[in-house]
Amino acid sequence: MTGQDEIDRKILRQLQRECDVSLDTLSQEVGLSRNACWRRIKQMQQSGLIRKRVALLNAELLGLGLTVYIQVRAEKHTAGWSADFARATRLIPEITGVFRMSGDLDYLLRAHVADMAGYDRLYQKMIAEVPMADVSASFVMESIKDTTELPL
Repeated sequence: MTGQDEIDRKILRQLQRECDVSLDTLSQEVGLSRNACWRRIKQMQQSGLIRKRVALLNAELLGLGLTVYIQVRAEKHTAGWSADFARATRLIPEITGVFRMSGDLDYLLRAHVADMAGYDRLYQKMIAEVPMADVSASFVMESIKDTTELPL
């Protein structure tokens, strides 16, 4: 991480754990005045270091207890196919991550669905939107570590 000092890293660590911590509490924890802490947070937001603040929801309690990793091989390696694939995956709300990969597979997708029937509906949506050479899925049986915190 370039350009940040230890106080910035302390602020970022705390915000990654609890982004709605009060400014008073945060400034006490990092040893700054409230205004100095606020200015640092605003600067990190303006620079793009802090992309956004969100609430992380419990997928299981929302009826989306099955996490699926989907491996996709492109039908064509063209700019048009890639654009169509990106558009299609962005429009399917069950897909929560799309990554273009190196190696044997072209894309790795993460999705959250209720059950196997939910995955089948997702699969049907995907193949209706864009032709793919190969699609395979792996289902999460146990989540051992799942965090959004980056190491600082």
